Amino acid sequence: MKTVQLLKKVNKDWEYLSPKIALKTPLVLVFGNRHQLEDVNIYKEIKTLFKDGHIVFGSTAGNISSKFVEDETITITAIEFEKSSFKIKTTNVLENKESSLDSFKTGKELIKQFPEKDLKYVFVVAEGSFINGSQLTKGMNSATEDNLLITGALCGDAARFEKTIASYNENPKPGEIVAIGLYGDSLEVSFSIKGGWTPFGPERKVTKAKDNVLFELDNKPALDLYKTYLGDKSKELPGAALLYPLKVKSNIEKQSIVRTILNINEAENSMILAGDIKENSLVQLMMTNVDSIVDAAQYAAEKATELRQKKPELAILVSCIGRKLVLDQRVEEEVEEVIEVVGSTTTVCGLYSYGEIAPFHGENNCQLHNQTMTITLISE
Repeated sequence: MKTVQLLKKVNKDWEYLSPKIALKTPLVLVFGNRHQLEDVNIYKEIKTLFKDGHIVFGSTAGNISSKFVEDETITITAIEFEKSSFKIKTTNVLENKESSLDSFKTGKELIKQFPEKDLKYVFVVAEGSFINGSQLTKGMNSATEDNLLITGALCGDAARFEKTIASYNENPKPGEIVAIGLYGDSLEVSFSIKGGWTPFGPERKVTKAKDNVLFELDNKPALDLYKTYLGDKSKELPGAALLYPLKVKSNIEKQSIVRTILNINEAENSMILAGDIKENSLVQLMMTNVDSIVDAAQYAAEKATELRQKKPELAILVSCIGRKLVLDQRVEEEVEEVIEVVGSTTTVCGLYSYGEIAPFHGENNCQLHNQTMTITLISE
């Protein structure tokens, strides 16, 4: 495997973060600030850098590379696979009217496009504004009978939450979902996830919810209860909600999952979550600090490496915008901890997202997570 990384700041030329080498038909991952990716010449510009490249775009809430965590930038990681191959499939939830409101169907049909023989792993760059990420992951699992490793991200838009964009071999656009399938016996792919958030306060039962909208806890308006816990910080909603997500334990899942609150509806006294929440689930508020988040990233990296046969050549990191807001000026620390574990010769790329896609550690079926660091390690 050979890799090249570049960085582009606003109104600046491309800067190589690694030695400039020629690559044959590389996979080119382009993660960047949404405003910069909306440049009408962006695809043409990157195509001149990688004429034979397969170029995948995704907007972010921050870009991760081997050198930096950056906001107002575009980061390119170009990868030449020497012993394995890849295929790329896409769908668009705005253009595909039949499945635009059926995220389960969208996920299932997307993964069904891949030939099954020798398919080892799929990385998904999904739009993050319209999709129901919980249903998307369930659909993807159903296409593989929970027998294929799938990780990825819901694209971000800084802390604006206006729109997200993605694409394959064209200018980025809203509604797009891109899936990259890796093929070959030589591939070794491992992963792990960890949050680092601590629950506090009493557990409460979800007594009224629909899809990703939470209406009532213990038969009381959910938003009123949430505001009570936040106290003065409730004046900063919905932004403050990113710092106080929910721990959700349902009777149909083996493990608890973290759900970020994306928005609130004052008229309905409800909260809009980043993924589905089931009635009769148990919910508890969560909080964290910088040290806990950094320690969780280190833990995830150690778990991802512990059973590997070969040293990873590529690490794909997907972390959450909520973690980034907590880390603030110390945001690079969680990435530095991962690099410390996987080694400085491993190429590190990734993004801060609106949702992380991965199985729980030790499981096969991917799920939508919030507030986690997810790490995927790849070698040939």
